[in-house]
Formats: sequence, structure tokens, C-alpha cells
Amino acid sequence: MSTQFDVAVIGLGAMGSATVAHLAARGVRVIGLEAAFPAHAQGSSHGDSRLIRLGYFEDPSYVPLLQRAYENWRAMEQRLREQVLTITGVLQIGRPEDKIVKGTQASAELHGLASEVFDREAMLRRFPAFALDEDEIAVLDPEGGFLRPEAAIFGYLRLAAADGAVLHFGEKVTAIEPGDGGVEIVTDTARYRVGKVVVSTGSWIPELVPQLRGLAVPIRVVVAWYQPRDGFATALGRMPAFIRDEGETGSFFGFPVIGPDGVKVGKHAHFREEIDPNRPNPPVNDADVAVLDDFITRRLPAAAGLRVRAITCRYTMLPSEDFLMDILPSDPRIVVASPCSGHGFKFTSVVGEILADLALEGGTQLPIEAFSFAAMDRFMKARQGK
Repeated sequence: MSTQFDVAVIGLGAMGSATVAHLAARGVRVIGLEAAFPAHAQGSSHGDSRLIRLGYFEDPSYVPLLQRAYENWRAMEQRLREQVLTITGVLQIGRPEDKIVKGTQASAELHGLASEVFDREAMLRRFPAFALDEDEIAVLDPEGGFLRPEAAIFGYLRLAAADGAVLHFGEKVTAIEPGDGGVEIVTDTARYRVGKVVVSTGSWIPELVPQLRGLAVPIRVVVAWYQPRDGFATALGRMPAFIRDEGETGSFFGFPVIGPDGVKVGKHAHFREEIDPNRPNPPVNDADVAVLDDFITRRLPAAAGLRVRAITCRYTMLPSEDFLMDILPSDPRIVVASPCSGHGFKFTSVVGEILADLALEGGTQLPIEAFSFAAMDRFMKARQGK
């Protein structure tokens, strides 16, 4: 027997949990379906911290969404009476011509964002945890900081349940079957008839959205924690979170001491090693920790003490490394969300609002034109020279 809901949200990681909460808050009959359990270690939403920043070097078009995201995070915290977002400032470090530094300054200038620039000598005085080369600078985004991903996901699920959402865990969706009378959601234990569907299943999204096969690619990422040599310089409140441009080597990110494990660092996209989403993440190996040990020794010597632990997580990368948040071109009842590519968690609070808009209204007032199927198609054609 089918059960009737207005909307089903498939996948209750970061984006799905926020979406089901936004829908429930609007009085919608919504069911959330999750194959595993909240903030599980095979997804992309665990590990105690995620960066958030306003001066977005990737593209200034993200900044209005970030401004809305900050509003939504604060509204969530107020309702939960719990802190999810902590402001530490975020340093973007590199040479003036490097992408991260140039892009951050361009976003700040275009949107009138506060920022402060430090040369090597000024950094030594203000933020002694960091080692800069003579030709490097750091741009401080004073509004940046970090989110607690587990608290965010559980918080949104609590709000969704309080507003009447039905939440099922350990129930895997095996098929989406559009029909004349609605959409049938088939799981390994039941069937549900719904009006609209939001698919936000992270690295498993090609299983339910075949159009993304070969495009939404899961890759393995490793992060590690270090007990700092200088606990004063790396303490929360003294050391900002950071992103560092290492040129052809890639970029690294990190956080001050947040919990007992110390300073956390990682390399964006790590080795871009593609993985099978249905198998456990490959274990951390010597090559993984070697690249992080080398980075922290050279660039963050105050933090380069004992490595306490290292874990794996995953990105789901699209070819442009932008987001995808759109209605499926072949069926307006299905909303597709793959909004991460390794830099999406900070947007969770606004992505939930956007996906709720798309499901209920067929569109949104928020600026997402760059994150459509059409934009992805244009990128692919340009890359192929067509």
C-alpha cells in the first residue's frame, strides 16, 4: 500500500536534512528517507568542522547565497538555542597573483565585504602560528569561521521532526517511478506516493539520476588532527581558520584547536582518487598522511606536533566544481541536488531553502542560474570545444 506525501526528500545528509526542515516549517506533508543514519562516516558530513567564509574566491556569484546562508544559520541557532556557527575569521594565504588571494579580494571588492591584508611581517606579529614566504600575503575575512556539521544535521532533523516531518532511517530508496497520479518512491521495505521528490543522495546520486553518471564523481579526501607544539598560538580565538594556495600542489585548509584532538588540516580534493560509493572508504595510508605532515611542518609549524588521528571522507565532484540545484529537465516533479563539489557545506542552510522553493514553487528568488543543468551542459560543451 502506498502512503501519500506532498514531498519526499531522499538522502538526509547536510542538504537533505536542511531541505526536509525547510519543507516541514512551511506546513508541507514531507517524508525524509535515509539509507544509513545521520552524519554517517561514509558520506560528506562528519569530522567536527567545516569552513564558512564570505569572501568567496571561487566566484563572486556565490556571495549573495552565503549572505543568506549566514541569516539562515543564525535563525536555526536561535530556534535550537544551540551554537552551530563559530566566527574565528578565515585567512586566505598565498601570493597576490594566486587564485585564492585574487578571488577573495575580488569578491570582497565587488560586494563591499570587510577584509584585511597582512604581509609576512604583520602575520608574524598577529598570527604567529603561520609561516609565510616573503612574497606571500594573507587576506583575512573577519566574518569567516566554522560550522559543526554533526550539530547542523541533527539540529535540522530535530526541527523537521518538531514540525511534523516523517523521518525514516535505514531505508534505502531503490527506484523513483513517475506516473500520471504522482511519483512512486520504491524502497527496500515500502512504497510511497508523493507529489514532488528532492534527490540529495550525495555520492550515490547517479543511482537515482542516471543523467549524472560519469559527471557526479565521488573522490576520497583525508583530514588529520595534530596536537600543537604551541597551544597558545593555535588556540580557538587566537588562530583563525584558513585556506592556503600552494600553486600547482593545490590548496590546503585547516582549523584552530576546536576539540581535544587539536589542529585539523586537509588538502582540497586530496589526490582526486575516484572511489566506489558503495564500498567503505579506503583506509588512510602512508602517502595520505605524508602530504599532510609535510604541509603542517612547513606552513603551520606551531601546530606540527603529534598527529593524533586521520580519517577519510568524500567529495562528490561535478566537472565544473560548481553546484547543481535544479529541476530535472525531463520531469518537473523531480528536484536534483548535487551542491557540493567539496565546498558546499557552508551553504547548507540556504540550499535547504532553495530546494524547498524548487519543490513547492518550481523556482526560487535566490540566484542559482549558474547551478542548473543548462549551465552544466554549457560547461561540458565548452570543455569539449564545441
